[in-house]
Amino acid sequence: SLITFANKVEDEDYEDTALNKTWVLAPRVHESDVTNILNTLLKGYDNKLRPDMGVRPTVIETDIYVNSIGPVDAINMEYTIDIFFAQSWSDSRLQFNSSMKVLMLNSNMVGKIWIPDTFFRNSRKSDAHWITTPNRLLRIWNNGKVLYTLRLTINAECYLHLHDFPMDEHSCPLEFSSYGYPNNEIVYRWKRKSVEVADQRYWRLYQFAFIGLRNATDIMHTQSGDYVLLTVFFDLSRRMGYFTIQTYIPCSLTVVLSWVSFWINKDAVPARTSLGITTVLTMTTLSTISRKSLPKVSYVTAMDLFVSVCFIFVFAALMEYGTLHYFVSNRKSSKNKKKSLNQKIIKKNN
Repeated sequence: SLITFANKVEDEDYEDTALNKTWVLAPRVHESDVTNILNTLLKGYDNKLRPDMGVRPTVIETDIYVNSIGPVDAINMEYTIDIFFAQSWSDSRLQFNSSMKVLMLNSNMVGKIWIPDTFFRNSRKSDAHWITTPNRLLRIWNNGKVLYTLRLTINAECYLHLHDFPMDEHSCPLEFSSYGYPNNEIVYRWKRKSVEVADQRYWRLYQFAFIGLRNATDIMHTQSGDYVLLTVFFDLSRRMGYFTIQTYIPCSLTVVLSWVSFWINKDAVPARTSLGITTVLTMTTLSTISRKSLPKVSYVTAMDLFVSVCFIFVFAALMEYGTLHYFVSNRKSSKNKKKSLNQKIIKKNN
């Protein structure tokens, strides 16, 4: 009976806890202790005021884990990115004395403490993940350090310079700062390993290849004050495979096909005319198709230049035969007139 009672007590001291979808045994944390700590911390806590207000600026350390990038929408000049965005800061009001070093809390606690008003300046649409629960994490250490992470999917602006299209390279930025606190209130800093990326094999970049990334810190001057601006640049290079197959090879073959008319007898008017008109119309169609995947920019791209040169070659081949046919037909008619005139003169003399 003593053995049975000991086993029963030992079982009560442990409970099943789900960590990373794996069930393990962990020592039971008494809920009353955590509740007392939270009640003590929140008693008299004003979440409308930032930490150390009126004393010194609040330092926010940030880091980003890039889950995926893509697709890149060239027409709307934007790209989609899925990230885990982490912020950490110190709040002396949340210090506590306990054997527990850290409180692991869920999203229900987020609205009860002060959270930085960070926003992404170049985002057109941002979505937080809420299934099956809000994808937010909150950790509070006994020294007052706070860690807050959340998962976001952002459609951000990326102005593409298409002069070298489709051999172009771009740096797509992701900018964020405080919405209401200037740099004398909140200072953003990068952590040592500020930006990390996941496995790139599952990214939906399609036409682009990921070269690398870099981060920067700047001060943005506005009418409402000076704000610390943090930016991550994602360097992308366009893959030419799709455009080589869809545009470059067909245009080159069409030009070569137009040169076949030079080996056709000049007297075969229907054959040479139909071949020339067909190649010109084909080049017109290829030129229209090559512009469909691009925004209506007013400048000339590298592909426009290539297609235009191919069109000039094809059109010149058609004009060459038109000019040849004109002079040859005129020469024949003049010869026929001379021949008939000579025959009339000979008949009169006879």
